[in-house]
Amino acid sequence: MSHNSFGHLFRVTTFGESHGPALGAVVDGCPPRIELTAAEIQLFLDKRKPGQSRFTTQRREADEVRILSGVFADEKGRQVTTGTPIALMIENTDQRSKDYGEIANKYRPGHADYVYDAKYGIRDYRGGGRSSARETAARVAAGAVARKVIPAVTIRGAMVQIGPHKIDRARFDWSEVEKNPFFCPDKDAAARWADYLDDIRKAGSSVGAVIEIEATGVPVGWGAPIYGKLDSELAAAFMSINAVKGVEIGAGFAAAELTGETNADEMRVGPDGAPIFLSNNAGGVLGGISTGQPVVARFAVKPTSSILTPRRSIDRGGHDTEVATRGRHDPCVGIRAVPVGEAMMACVLADQFLRHRAQMG
Repeated sequence: MSHNSFGHLFRVTTFGESHGPALGAVVDGCPPRIELTAAEIQLFLDKRKPGQSRFTTQRREADEVRILSGVFADEKGRQVTTGTPIALMIENTDQRSKDYGEIANKYRPGHADYVYDAKYGIRDYRGGGRSSARETAARVAAGAVARKVIPAVTIRGAMVQIGPHKIDRARFDWSEVEKNPFFCPDKDAAARWADYLDDIRKAGSSVGAVIEIEATGVPVGWGAPIYGKLDSELAAAFMSINAVKGVEIGAGFAAAELTGETNADEMRVGPDGAPIFLSNNAGGVLGGISTGQPVVARFAVKPTSSILTPRRSIDRGGHDTEVATRGRHDPCVGIRAVPVGEAMMACVLADQFLRHRAQMG
């Protein structure tokens, strides 16, 4: 299976399966002499790990990361990067592969089961193997390294919609995100979502979500006009996340409803001579290049395909059947996609920073 790497100068390769002994990432291209410890990476993995509330899978994984290479103690005794590949490993400790015995020869509707089998002639049915959202733990670990490369950039994410229920934009408050299990920036919406998702969970079903990621501190000039566009690479990064089916930058699809007058981000000269934008419909990117405004993107996550409700499908032998997936699954995988989206934003921006530095000298 090819294409397990992404990025250019800051390049990440992930490995491992949901029910294998471990998974992880190799980060290549990180500059030397950046202080990096496992504890710093762990902070972000702890945001993503399962079993933290009744609204996520009850699989119990510590998601403890080990740095296997790429760091060394400097003259002050600090663990710093050496400029060589950084290998990160996260052991799987709470697999229950027996839960998947009933679907070993059945294809879950909406899942990658069928296409994996059709393409490779073999599939790891235990949790989906490489197609499992568990692979994203490796991305979060790599994203923590990426953040160290661009310390002046602040990246944060929030869930702004679950199923048909959206937040009230007038109540958007970043300080609320860490206070509820949904990473929701609207306190009242989070309370309503709890009742809604409880009903979904108890029914053995699932629901989708929309995640918003914002990066502040990105200077003007990152990206390239044609094939290295900042927004196109962000879109590709977000679309590579399991279960993501749509991406938008800035106003996104809503821009189709605007006129040229309302969509254009008007400008004025600020006190320091630098431009001040009066809006940010462009999401901080114009012509593929960052404007200096916050970079804002959203992505839509489909409902988890592994549900208890019987669904019509076929098996490997070409027979009609029904599939009901037992085991431990997220009723809304979008919740834990928030730190994953942050990580992918960090990896893309770190890569763009290094490419910009190389070009400009």
